[in-house]
Amino acid sequence: GGVVAAEAVVKTLPDGYTLFFGDSGALAINVAVNSGISFHPLRDFTLITALASVPTVLVVNPSVPAASLQEFVALAKSRPGQLAFGSAGNGSIHHLTMAIFASRAGIELLHVPYKGGTALVAAVLGGEVQSGWSGIPNVLQAIRTGRLRALCISTARRSASVPDVPTAAELGFPGFDVATTIGLQAVAGVPPEIVARLQAAFAAALRDPDIAERMSNLGMELAENGTESYVRYVRQDLERYAAAVKLLGGKVQ
Repeated sequence: GGVVAAEAVVKTLPDGYTLFFGDSGALAINVAVNSGISFHPLRDFTLITALASVPTVLVVNPSVPAASLQEFVALAKSRPGQLAFGSAGNGSIHHLTMAIFASRAGIELLHVPYKGGTALVAAVLGGEVQSGWSGIPNVLQAIRTGRLRALCISTARRSASVPDVPTAAELGFPGFDVATTIGLQAVAGVPPEIVARLQAAFAAALRDPDIAERMSNLGMELAENGTESYVRYVRQDLERYAAAVKLLGGKVQ
């Protein structure tokens, strides 16, 4: 989850030369689940800018008798605790996203953790588990070829990578909006003029059509530039995943 890199960066000088390219969701989850963590994203970092928002998509094995999100929820309600979902590990974004969704939907699913996103996708493809949330790049080809069925996307807006996949909000879950933000940070105390130069440089890079296309192909959406917006994203992640851990009784095992 980037803990080792984050802990290294907070020990550096605030000169803007050592930067941490990180996942706000993973950092927020580490804060929520690990009381012994030595840093806090809002206290120990200069949040420079968000770069991209990364949604996840809920996929099921084609053998699951549910062609839509509504049918999946109905199926899960008829079989409480019997349908299994995979995740990239205990306390992963995939795990907590499903915890949030299951709470909203009023369903009970069996959690099966795997060692990483690739193993998670392989498990859904192989029918070891019936469902799972996954980053778009890991499942895009399987969705296009019909080897996986996509039920919804986790963000408030549809993704250009999978434009036919509806949002959960469209399907009866208003306000459901779970994504992680990829962003840039340095140790706390970097002078504002250095922050401004870094923001301008990365904003210019993200305007490059080739970079924008590559990011889109990976299921990423360009995020609003600047410290203020990035702080907002990080606060949202901290609140979201702390609440998700509470849904699990304070434990992610």
